[in-house]
Amino acid sequence: MMLKDIAQLLLTEIERQGASLLAIDGRCASGKTSLAAHLAGLRDCSVIHMDHFFLRPEQRTAERMQQAGGNVDYERFQAEVLLPLQKGQAFSYRPWDCHKQEMGVPVLIPPKALMIVEGSYSCHPVLNGYYDLSVFLSVDAAEQIRRIRQRNGADNVQMFQERWIPMEERYFQSFRIQETCDLRFQT
Repeated sequence: MMLKDIAQLLLTEIERQGASLLAIDGRCASGKTSLAAHLAGLRDCSVIHMDHFFLRPEQRTAERMQQAGGNVDYERFQAEVLLPLQKGQAFSYRPWDCHKQEMGVPVLIPPKALMIVEGSYSCHPVLNGYYDLSVFLSVDAAEQIRRIRQRNGADNVQMFQERWIPMEERYFQSFRIQETCDLRFQT
């Protein structure tokens, strides 16, 4: 399904439910970030990226990395994003920059009628109860690799196949993420 069609369906559902906090989880290269950007172009909303909450090196213990979904700092996300969102107030957080391996400058998030959290691990069981509506995006394996190659370059495909995709799949299966999301789409 095309992202613009998914966006229209989501906006209809958001209006129907009166939803104010939307989570978009799903497989890498399924269109989560693109869908959030498309929705932001149609509605005045704030978008928060789970990629900003990957673990810092000192947090990557063997025990933590063995946990399904353990490579994301869901504790910091809950404290710095979800709890302030519940209060309906502006907040800021410092995104983790995986490329520079350092915390970035604070990002200010103003309260809006619609807040979107996008990214794999956004529906982790610790976080899932905060959302009014959750969406899971999937993509078939061949198309996923094609998109990764296009987005991240041919040199990075093997890393995704050997590391990131298996980690995501373990998280999806361990917590039945696809089944627990309110809506599911194939892109």
